[in-house]
This record gives sequence, structure tokens and C-alpha cells, in this order.
Amino acid sequence: MTTAALRSLLEQKRLLVMPCCHDALSAKLIQQAGFPATFMSGFAVSAARLGLPDTGLISFGEMLDQARTICRAVSIPVLGDGDTGYGNALNIKRTVREYAAAGLACVMIEDQVSPKRCGHTQGKQVVGFDEACLRIRAAVDAREEGADILIMARTDARGPAGLEEALQRLQAFHRLGADLLFLEAPRSIEEMERFCREVPGYKMANQIEHGLTPLLSPEELQRLGFAIAAYPLTLLQALISALEKALSDLAAGHHPQGLRDFEHVKAVLGFPEYYRQEQHYAASDRRD
Repeated sequence: MTTAALRSLLEQKRLLVMPCCHDALSAKLIQQAGFPATFMSGFAVSAARLGLPDTGLISFGEMLDQARTICRAVSIPVLGDGDTGYGNALNIKRTVREYAAAGLACVMIEDQVSPKRCGHTQGKQVVGFDEACLRIRAAVDAREEGADILIMARTDARGPAGLEEALQRLQAFHRLGADLLFLEAPRSIEEMERFCREVPGYKMANQIEHGLTPLLSPEELQRLGFAIAAYPLTLLQALISALEKALSDLAAGHHPQGLRDFEHVKAVLGFPEYYRQEQHYAASDRRD
């Protein structure tokens, strides 16, 4: 159902603005704010769940568990970071099937050497062209064999191998049947424009504050030809900023200002609906 909803959103030909989540609460807030989809960011999950950097330290099982929790909390389509697929072609097929079973609408598979790392940090490397294509072919095969999920193919080749190699990989990924394409860390508007012009299919822009890629307005991203604008760290950055400010205030002997009131917090978490159902079943017991 969520896969069909994501396809429908893409077919509307309007830029899909997509804040990224790291847990069930952040996903619920994204849905409550009116956004039609979200993305489970590997960087943000590693930070929130483990308190560790996005350098391949989080496991397949931990990411899968987080995906299940997030998908149960919302009804909007959730895209998910599948990293390198967690092994060889058969591992990749399992990752795709398990992510689909967890409720994700799309899984992203990339071409970094394992253990992978955030695409906007130093030291990343990519596998060879043939190995990169094999990963996407395995993911597409899993979809064709019945996994109800879209495949996003990502390349990190721009940094270690150059833009031409990255574009060749993305063109090959499209021919192999990937539903969405993602060029990680283009360095200029001109590179983003070439990506949109020279690679067919739906394309995602990764908008990281203070990252390597230019931050553009939604209107400019749509004009260039992007289908999705993802904001992978915006909520995590906002969370860290707010927590640090509150902790600083408490350490200085002041009560933090600007906090949402308790009633709002309860409403976000679903207490009113819980109370409604509680009363409904209490009334049923009395009738019985």
C-alpha cells in the first residue's frame, strides 16, 4: 500500500519535499506536519540509536528493527537506507525482502566499500563498476521476485572516482531497473544539472546543511529536474541544538524557555486517542 502511495506521489511530477526521520517519534512529527513521505536516514539512526558516527557501525538487524518501529508509527510512505546491502548479492536480496516486509516503500542500495560511511565525510571508497551494477541487479531481482518495494540506486563515486564515473554508474543503474537514482555529494549546481539532464528516471537531491552539495530552494530543485528533496540531518541537527540549549540552561540554574506544554506533548504521542479507546472499552464492559 505504501509502495503504491509512493509511486503515486512520484507520478504527480511535483517535487516531493521529504524530511528524514530517525525513530518513531520523529516520523510521527513529520507526518503530523503534513509531509507526504519520509526517509529513515542511516546517519540519523546511528546517531539516535547508538550515539555513534555513520561509519558502518550499525548492523542490518538494528536498521531493520528501527524500520519496523518507524513504519508501525505512521501511515505515510517510508523510504529506508539499506547501505551496501549488508553483504553479497544474496544478502542484498534478503535485505530488500526484509525491508519490504517491515513496511518500507523504498530501499536505497549504494556502491561504497563496506564498511560504508556518510557520503559527506572523508575516507569513503567505492567498489568497481561491475560490483556496483551487481548490487543493483540483485536488488531489482528481489523486487521482481515479489518484494513490494521500490529500489533507489545510489552512487558515491563522485568523490573518489569523479563525476563522469558517477554519471556512468547512474545510467547503468537506470538500465538495470532502479526506480530512483541518487548522486551523492555533487559539488555544484552545474553538477546537479548534469545529473538531471544526463540520467533518466526519478532523481533525489540530498540537502545537508553545511554539507558538500549546494542548498537550493524547492523551486530550484524542481526546475533542475529532481523528483525528491531529502533533508537527512535537519531534524537531528534541530534536536541536538535544542537539547544542548536546554541542558545548558539547566546547568546554569535556569529553567529552559520555549518548551512545548505538556498537553501538546501528550497530543503528539496519542494520549487523547488512547483515552477515547479506553473509555469505549470501559463502556462496553459496563454494557456486558
